[in-house]
Amino acid sequence: MPSEIDNAFTARNLYDRSWDPTYAGALSFMRRKYTKSLKGVDAVVMGIPFDAAVSNRPGARFGPQAIRRASTILDTDPQYPFHMSLFNDMAVIDYGDVKLDYGHHGKTPRIIERTAAKIIASGAFLVSLGGDHFVTWPLMKAHAAKHGPLAMVQFDAHQDTWPDEKGRIDHGSFVGRAARDGAIDPDHSIQVGIRTHAPETCGIEIIHGYDVEDMSAQAIADAILKRVGKRKAYITFDIDCLDPAYAPGTGTPVAGGPSSAKMLSVLGKLGGLDIVGADVVEVAPAYDHADITAIAGAAVAQHYLGLLAQKRAR
Repeated sequence: MPSEIDNAFTARNLYDRSWDPTYAGALSFMRRKYTKSLKGVDAVVMGIPFDAAVSNRPGARFGPQAIRRASTILDTDPQYPFHMSLFNDMAVIDYGDVKLDYGHHGKTPRIIERTAAKIIASGAFLVSLGGDHFVTWPLMKAHAAKHGPLAMVQFDAHQDTWPDEKGRIDHGSFVGRAARDGAIDPDHSIQVGIRTHAPETCGIEIIHGYDVEDMSAQAIADAILKRVGKRKAYITFDIDCLDPAYAPGTGTPVAGGPSSAKMLSVLGKLGGLDIVGADVVEVAPAYDHADITAIAGAAVAQHYLGLLAQKRAR
């Protein structure tokens, strides 16, 4: 056991678990090393502290901090439900946050896209921590630039296909923009947990919130796998997909949603997808209680890394 803590700074390599106590030490995601070096890195966790595109309650700019704090309880060996230590053979870093100027929101999309593109070009898998859901738009653009139109798997209470206009920064219209601009392929995209109405579907398959309640986690996963097929997939998880009982700390909570247990189970069954990138967004800790929402967000991100580790092991 190392004699020092703060593995985020003192780690001698990018593998293995840390030995930091859950209540102390530098709060990187799952105690991964903070570094901007992408050499030899398999996966990158990056924060995007932006919430200027929200239509209801702000506060998701503090989401990356909250998720990192909550993730300390996940740095155990092995990680559930993957039956392995995720970092034995997978080098993962915490890249820190994207630096954004709160006075120039018009520059935000390009800064996010440029930063993501640099990481993607290195060959590393990118897990992004939002931030409001607008940040998914420049993230998907960066991934689509490398892989072509993506199959989008969206966990959300909202379709985010509201009318858009060029240059608008809005967390409720990015999906429609992505469909129109070719960043996603609607014929292979699916939304899970939707329990609001928007003017259009853009041809994306929807599993509505009440249907989620009637389906098993396996049935939901099977529907996702069938829709996506062999296409390159991007997963975006708006934490408001979960019922407010499981995620009160978010900007636009909608009653009638699924539990964190059910949706995490669905994620764990998506190992058959060719996932090229993923995010978890809309964690707003000011409205949270006992870190319920942050813990759920951290678990979503951990499941992304678990799927990648599982795939590498195979």
